[in-house]
Amino acid sequence: MVDVGVVFRPQQPPEELEAVARAVDAAGVPELWLWEDCFLEGGMTTATAALAWSTRLRVGIGLLPVPLRNPALVAMELATVERLWPGRLVPTLGHGVLDWMGQVGARVDSPMTLLREHAEAVRDLLEGRRVDVDGRYVRLDGVALDWPPAARPPLLVGARGERTIRLAGEVGDGVLLDSVTDPGTVRRARALVDEARAGTGRPGRAVVTAYTQVDPGAPAGELAEQVAERVAVLAEAGADTVVLQGTGERPDPRPVVEALGAAGLVPGRG
Repeated sequence: MVDVGVVFRPQQPPEELEAVARAVDAAGVPELWLWEDCFLEGGMTTATAALAWSTRLRVGIGLLPVPLRNPALVAMELATVERLWPGRLVPTLGHGVLDWMGQVGARVDSPMTLLREHAEAVRDLLEGRRVDVDGRYVRLDGVALDWPPAARPPLLVGARGERTIRLAGEVGDGVLLDSVTDPGTVRRARALVDEARAGTGRPGRAVVTAYTQVDPGAPAGELAEQVAERVAVLAEAGADTVVLQGTGERPDPRPVVEALGAAGLVPGRG
């Protein structure tokens, strides 16, 4: 069965996160996802707070822009959060919006090279390895975490283009697709990450997580039908998790949470 989740969009002020996280947790929705967009709310800080305010939610971050962070720092933060709340964190790494990266002086000539080097370093550090790398952008000299997690959290890569989707299958555990409405997008991504993962020889199946937007302002019955149809179509196309988000004008996910319950898509409910 496909997993479902909702998004706390950063168009909501951070002081509203506690009420949302508690409501999503109480409703039994499995996953709450967060953005990190410039210059709104920090992904790691909001994820940590949401985990502390909930008891069973898996909290995803979509996504952490790699030009903004040293991979050793990313690994330290993710390891700490994973040890505090084992099995409940789903981080995603990605290019970030290139214009924003330019605004902060962090844009690079080869975003693909940076993303590959960064993701591989973070993955290896979280697996408890000592990392020596002298790459184009990532340089680590005998770095190892003193407090690695007991088990590495799944590490996704945010992607839209074919090359980045393939990279997600090669260096990560799956792909996060943004703003998906067309099931063909999911089918293509499913095929690409599966092919890329098979080529690595690493065990396990790459996951496909898809963000998709719905209108929380629709009448309750209509919204529930829209949610049920969108989840069914994207799951049939190969998505392992469908994450529903409101619009920038109506970012509060609580109406979507109610629609998931009404549609019978919350585990153990409906």
